[in-house]
Amino acid sequence: MNIQDNRIRIYEEKWQDGMKDWEGKLPERMVNDKMEEAFWKKLIKERENQEVPDRYAKEIFGALSSMFDAEDHVLEIGPGWGNYTFSLAEQVKKLTVVDSSRSILEYLKEACQMRQRTNVEFLHHKWEDIKFETDLHYDVVFGMNCFYRMNKITKALSLINQQAKRLAVIGMTTGPIQPHYEILHEKYGYKVKHPRRDYIDLLQLLYSLGIYANCKMLPLTRTYEFSNYEQLLKENTSKILTVDYKLKDVEKSLSKFVQFKDGKYIYDHHFHAAIISWCPKH
Repeated sequence: MNIQDNRIRIYEEKWQDGMKDWEGKLPERMVNDKMEEAFWKKLIKERENQEVPDRYAKEIFGALSSMFDAEDHVLEIGPGWGNYTFSLAEQVKKLTVVDSSRSILEYLKEACQMRQRTNVEFLHHKWEDIKFETDLHYDVVFGMNCFYRMNKITKALSLINQQAKRLAVIGMTTGPIQPHYEILHEKYGYKVKHPRRDYIDLLQLLYSLGIYANCKMLPLTRTYEFSNYEQLLKENTSKILTVDYKLKDVEKSLSKFVQFKDGKYIYDHHFHAAIISWCPKH
């Protein structure tokens, strides 16, 4: 095994290890397609009356939009509930979306029909296992927050590079973690669920493949609203691994970040989106 192959193996194994939970096991949703399908089916139903795209996704697309030309045929990987799909469809000549969930594709088809978007086609496949005609290329291949179930990450990234004619654009939302968890970890010594995979892992893999990608960090803010104090505490302890944590420590760590306004508890979380792009290497 040469140096490049060994480096690829190391970074892919690191990615695969990061897919495991904090007990060292792969969560069933990572490997069970039926469970993944049920997750999306339920989530789509819960979001029926919610705004699409998410507020932070609008900011991300604002930073992305100049990368797409009006005559482009764009391939989007893992579109979810359309945070970028509908904006892309308005901007480019043709859009193809690929996803492993039939529920997602059915939802997007209906949503595109309602928006009178006729330039979108749909492919039902797992990205890393999809088979293309050898001469089929897209102007831009795009995927945001779509890699969480991709065990064969090297193959997934290589396929993005292979299918992109002009540009490849991928990205992940990233840290820092909500700041009260940092206080719980640093001041009180609690173990917390820090992210196990991040954008830097994708950059390292691309570098190992001989792809020198650009990376832009976009600062974002997500506002969480809680209708009562009990909900605030409950939903801000989920990343604590220490079993016997003290609720008063959680309250103290939260106090400097939470405001009470209009009958609700407001928590602003400042984080980033990593936007990674490169000209394809063929």
